[in-house]
Amino acid sequence: MNKILRTLLIWLPSVIITLFYIPNALDKILNSNQTDKIVANSSIMIATGIFLLVSTALFLYNRTILIGTSLLALYMTLIVFIHMYKGKPYEVTILIVMATVFSSYIRKPNLFLQKRDD
Repeated sequence: MNKILRTLLIWLPSVIITLFYIPNALDKILNSNQTDKIVANSSIMIATGIFLLVSTALFLYNRTILIGTSLLALYMTLIVFIHMYKGKPYEVTILIVMATVFSSYIRKPNLFLQKRDD
């Protein structure tokens, strides 16, 4: 029971973050003709949605968690700058970047530790 609870608690932040990225990606793919975005080209919106889906899949797979985290954090950092440029609130977006990195750290803390050569 302890092991099941531990596994559940380790994966919970990643699942919650995934519940943000997947609907966002599907919205960009299925509703690609959004005109209120900074880029109104539907091809770019579809490519962004596919990028988000691939990055989320890499984020969820343990062997590629670092690549997926980096891609998602880079994407959301760009979104933070776009929100700043447009004068929109960007605090929640910064929290999503931090939550993405934090959930990766919970799952694989050894990836974030530096190895010492003593």
